Amino acid sequence: MFDGKTLRDIFTSKKNKPTEISFSRAFIDELPKVEEAHRTAEWQCLSQALYFEARGESVKGQFAVAEVIMNRADHASFPQSVCGVINQGTSSGRKYQCQFTYNCDGVSDKIHERDAYERVGKVAHLLLDGAPKTLTNGATHYHTKAVNPRWSRTFERTTTIGVHHFYRMPTRLSQN
Repeated sequence: MFDGKTLRDIFTSKKNKPTEISFSRAFIDELPKVEEAHRTAEWQCLSQALYFEARGESVKGQFAVAEVIMNRADHASFPQSVCGVINQGTSSGRKYQCQFTYNCDGVSDKIHERDAYERVGKVAHLLLDGAPKTLTNGATHYHTKAVNPRWSRTFERTTTIGVHHFYRMPTRLSQN
């Protein structure tokens, strides 16, 4: 009989797993380093995106950016994997024509701040492991306050956290 558990619930170790998320640096710093076995391709993609897109944000801001990426991977309009979402548009080879600017801005993607990378890696691990996505109200887009993209005028703003505004795409209804 199926009891509602997912394979991840069955096979994932419960030790060192927080029962409640706190959006604070102290909470993240108290978590153990992400084990090598959990450093999957999806973890690497999400950790790198958080490092380049949000390492200067508060922990709450980092969780919010991660939520957008996860929301996109769950949305039918985007690739169905975290890496697919993050790398969308990078194959065009055109500068600034990708979804996440760090992927196509011509600047080296070398990680210089190991501690910051380990910290965002913990955030990535928590989200990939099923942490609740409660900060952005289903946002699929974000931008910094320093820019004003055209799409931001037609999408619903769901919240502002730190230096980022978060938005949800309009709901499309099917036509008969």
